[in-house]
Amino acid sequence: MNIIVIGLGSMGKRRIRLMKKMKLPVDIVGIDSNQDRCNDVKKQFGIKCFTSLEQTEKLATIDCAFICTSPLAHANLIQSCLSHGYHVFTEINLVPEKYDENIALAQEKGLKLFLSSTALYKSEMQYVEKRLKQNNKRCAYSYHVGQYLPDWHPWDNLKEFFVGDKRTNGCREILAIELPWIQKIFGKIEKVNVIKKNYTDIGLEYPDTYLIQMEHENGNVGSLIVDVVSRQAVRHLEIFNEDIYIEWNGTPDSLYEKDVISGELKQVQSGEYIHETGYGDFVNEYAYMEEIAEFFEVLHGKTPLYSFEKDKETLRIIDIIEN
Repeated sequence: MNIIVIGLGSMGKRRIRLMKKMKLPVDIVGIDSNQDRCNDVKKQFGIKCFTSLEQTEKLATIDCAFICTSPLAHANLIQSCLSHGYHVFTEINLVPEKYDENIALAQEKGLKLFLSSTALYKSEMQYVEKRLKQNNKRCAYSYHVGQYLPDWHPWDNLKEFFVGDKRTNGCREILAIELPWIQKIFGKIEKVNVIKKNYTDIGLEYPDTYLIQMEHENGNVGSLIVDVVSRQAVRHLEIFNEDIYIEWNGTPDSLYEKDVISGELKQVQSGEYIHETGYGDFVNEYAYMEEIAEFFEVLHGKTPLYSFEKDKETLRIIDIIEN
């Protein structure tokens, strides 16, 4: 199978690195308009790289495209790749531009359109979902996720990094990452109440802190704090009702559940953890690898955990929160 990876920043490199680690029977070609990135990826992974999609037309048949550019470029790239007859794996889009057109185009051409939602592949989220189904009672939860925005990619100029743009801002990205698993586990969001503020002096054109109360249609309720202010990267979740207490601090070894009989807070062993040097402890490469594996299974008929149709609902909720 021949694959092109469009966008050779941190996510494009991650996808290439993981496909190499998985020893998939694929040939990978990189595309990035930045020649320095192309040269770096050639050196690091030993693959061919080009500065435009048009240059790849000289290659043998291409089967799939991984779109790893900044989100605002996704819609046109997805459309172009589908028009060329490529199955598409795309990172999160953050805006619903051309969703209906690209869904229809993929169906017309019999192609797969796969949207990343990596948190759904984390074993911790899968464990929590299983336990709440077993408990079968309404619950409440509190969740705080945040990190000071300039610490996300210290090597990038914040004005040139998409999370600095109001349309694809850092809080919006966090919400787009977290809301899919939150709704899968706790149910469809029915009501939201929002307080939003600014607490940084880095010139953002959007609120940097959101306090969100959410009521789900099945009666579960939660409080969610999302920020790009916290100088300590934080991901802290607590879930509780009269029979269950689960605590998680963002990594596979930080998932705990209370044994209500013994009173002991016990660590839950939850899946494999692969960490790449240079990234925070919250970044588990294994979940990204599971997601890539699922994409190739989807090409053979499996139904994906997430979709563009589901993402339209996620982005609708985010628009309500932001506005």
